[in-house]
Amino acid sequence: MTAAAERDATTGNEALNGAEVLLRVLDEQGVEVVFGYPGGAVLPIYDALFKQDRIRHILVRHEQAAVHAAEAYARSTGKVGVVLVTSGPGATNAVTGLVDALMDSIPLVCLTGQVPTKLIGNDAFQEADTTGITRPATKHNYLVRTPGALAQTVREAFEVARSGRPGPVLVDLPKDITVGQAPLTAPAMSRLKRFRHQGGPDAEAIARTVQAMKTAKRPLFYTGGGIINSGPEASELLRRLARKTGFPVTSTLMGLGAFPSPDPQFLGMLGMHGSVEANMATHGCDLLIALGARFDDRVTGRVDAFSPNSFKVHADIDPSQIGKIIRVDVRLEGDVRDTLQALLDAWDDTPAPDLSTWWNQIASWRSVDGFGFTQDMTPSAVIRPQHAIRRLYEMAMETGRDTFVSTEVGQHQMWAAQHFQFAEPNRWLTSGGLGTMGYGLPAAVGAQVAHPDALVIDIAGEASTLMNIQELGTIAQYRLPVKIFILNNQYMGMVRQWQELLHGSRYSQSYSEALPDFVKLAEAFQATGMRATCVGELDDVIRRMLEHDGPVIADICVAENENCYPMIPSGAAHNQMLLGPDQDSAAAGLTEEGMMLV
Repeated sequence: MTAAAERDATTGNEALNGAEVLLRVLDEQGVEVVFGYPGGAVLPIYDALFKQDRIRHILVRHEQAAVHAAEAYARSTGKVGVVLVTSGPGATNAVTGLVDALMDSIPLVCLTGQVPTKLIGNDAFQEADTTGITRPATKHNYLVRTPGALAQTVREAFEVARSGRPGPVLVDLPKDITVGQAPLTAPAMSRLKRFRHQGGPDAEAIARTVQAMKTAKRPLFYTGGGIINSGPEASELLRRLARKTGFPVTSTLMGLGAFPSPDPQFLGMLGMHGSVEANMATHGCDLLIALGARFDDRVTGRVDAFSPNSFKVHADIDPSQIGKIIRVDVRLEGDVRDTLQALLDAWDDTPAPDLSTWWNQIASWRSVDGFGFTQDMTPSAVIRPQHAIRRLYEMAMETGRDTFVSTEVGQHQMWAAQHFQFAEPNRWLTSGGLGTMGYGLPAAVGAQVAHPDALVIDIAGEASTLMNIQELGTIAQYRLPVKIFILNNQYMGMVRQWQELLHGSRYSQSYSEALPDFVKLAEAFQATGMRATCVGELDDVIRRMLEHDGPVIADICVAENENCYPMIPSGAAHNQMLLGPDQDSAAAGLTEEGMMLV
């Protein structure tokens, strides 16, 4: 395009249709990849995509998978993920992914087709009230009603998605808007102050926090996914603050990687399947500083018994989250990156306090080794799932490659969080708040598209894998070397575990009686299938999987009845952990009320 044409475009003088304007704005926003699936209401946009080569489109096989792929793309890059789906069922199929992104604060823009404006409300073919349906599923949504509003609406959508607490934003595009001419208006001054936090944390609140840090005898940093969302600088600042203070650090499921898992100051994940030392330290600390975490019920256990004797500080970019679940003593509102910098500046050259007594207590809790297990190394022995993940981690690290891990949801997800260690942020991709089975496979697609030279592994269960198994077609089409590592116990493992604990081992509909042959299934989708049925076969399968330069499904047959420990039963206090199958669940505080929370 000539310079004159570009000048005309900024004033709306170039003859563009709405679809072309949309793509110009996406390019302006730095979009490089769109995950989507075509349909009648978005054909003008797909036609415009065909005519350009700046934005790459990844054709998924289901709209839910498009959103999960875009989530992982966003999570692993720090960019806004973009989704393009058609009207009606295309939009409704995306809703699960949108709620998943909302719960985990993932920045997305979802573009949905809509019937022409004059047909809205007439029950037209493939019409749905998309903005009405997705209002509780998104951070914000829009219906574009006029061509002149198109460019600025899309720009606002990106600003809303990435500002403040990130989240998914939907833009509903009637077909007449994308077919007809539309002006490429110049960017207007932002009017979205309500979506952005103004300024840094309150200076007095920082001073109170630092004073508490200087006098605490048993301090703890409790970190969450907000640190990941804030960007790599926030993770670096957290590490510097931990080094300066000598404080121990624990993390939620979503925050793994913000602080290096192998570091001796890291206590591991806390919560329902967290480490003994993390949960006991959270219960026993006298100062709890929550950074970018929201006191999820899977972390707190029984709320009235959570960290009962601590002075609590909560830092969050979303003021509505502070004090929402747990009463706190100090509120630090703002981007956690700015909060961490302010704490570092205020701490300055203060020498690290003597916390030897506290660390000795933590060491005694650590000695329990709640993640411990015994693997029979006889070659014919049954593979324990924890051992499979430990070996996968060790052998993946030996490759020296940058490694991204996605998971499905269930026991394998918790074992992965416990036994696969992360030294850097943005490498751990999992569904936390919504707990969406079927997340991991399309998430691996999104991560591999974003990082084509990286090692991308989906640690999966056989039941979750089948939720979005059609994405093997996407993997085949784009020759993505994704590794799918299935811990196959033939059960919906976490469901079976809860049925054992709560329902007298009545395994109602949790056994999978008609599983596919995953090796043959891999071959049907132009991938390589492998299987390990015993310990003696495991390392060879992992090695061949990691060395193979294409997609692999590794079917790892593991012990069917293995349970995930430690475990805080729902409704119990977070220091009342089940450490193994022989522990009396009643002694750990399991109640009828807790059964309601599963």
